[in-house]
Amino acid sequence: MSLFDWFANRRKSEPISKDRQEREIADGLWNKCEACGVLTYTKDLRANCMVCPECGHHIRIFSDDRIQQLIDPGTWTPLDEDLRPGDPLEFRDRKAYRDRVRETQEKTGLLDAVQTGIGQLDSLPIVLGVMDFRFMGGSMGSVVGEKLTRLIERGTRERLPVVIICTSGGARMQEGMLSLMQMAKISGALEFHREAGLLYVPVLTHPTTGGVTASFAMLGDIILAEPKALIGFAGRRVVEQTLREKLPEDFQTAEYLLTHGFVDAIVPRPQLKQTLAQLILLHQPYVHTPHFVRVPETLKLESIRPD
Repeated sequence: MSLFDWFANRRKSEPISKDRQEREIADGLWNKCEACGVLTYTKDLRANCMVCPECGHHIRIFSDDRIQQLIDPGTWTPLDEDLRPGDPLEFRDRKAYRDRVRETQEKTGLLDAVQTGIGQLDSLPIVLGVMDFRFMGGSMGSVVGEKLTRLIERGTRERLPVVIICTSGGARMQEGMLSLMQMAKISGALEFHREAGLLYVPVLTHPTTGGVTASFAMLGDIILAEPKALIGFAGRRVVEQTLREKLPEDFQTAEYLLTHGFVDAIVPRPQLKQTLAQLILLHQPYVHTPHFVRVPETLKLESIRPD
């Protein structure tokens, strides 16, 4: 019996069990796409920004991954890391709000649903806010509002572009009216940033809904979105019941919003860093551009400077 025949007979006599298959997939070396089912080597998947190379499905990633993908190594400086949510309403549903927050902090290693900081994107300095859906669905409470407002104000003072990666289920109900006030506070900071002639780019990822969509996510000079991201305010069922009509299947997707003029471009995740760098160079070449970044002469004309 040849060695090949021996292995073939052994495989037939000892079929791979389902449990063993699941263990082999779960060991971290391979990742199964939830859209097409293709197995991809995790290292290759990370090199492609966690986008399935077979079908283009954008696997959900979190704030640490986003920062690593967008910010040049060694240039990230976090801001306002110590801000923690309070419990002004002493809210309780199935469990106390403060207990829910503490459990989520322990599980995620985050103090709240957004990370903010200053860094360089392709050698271009920016201020960056990244929301994280792991923390109570990326809900916008007082800490999220305060950190984003401070971030935008820092960008205005230092004349830097602002980029916010949006993902959220909306305002945080456990903080009541205080969470809704963050919509106006962040929007006010963005208005001062706009009046200073500075660039703001929100990137809408899956999902971006509720009060975030109704405020800073839709106030960008240029609004980008990831492919097939869910973007909307109220849920599909609520909208259908209100309008009393059936909505299109692709309603509230990034592609639907692009067709109807609510977003400016859909950018696949592997191209996002390059796209943001091009937008910053085109719109703000005069702001803190490092000496080693080459700016085309056509971009230095006085005519493109704000009044």
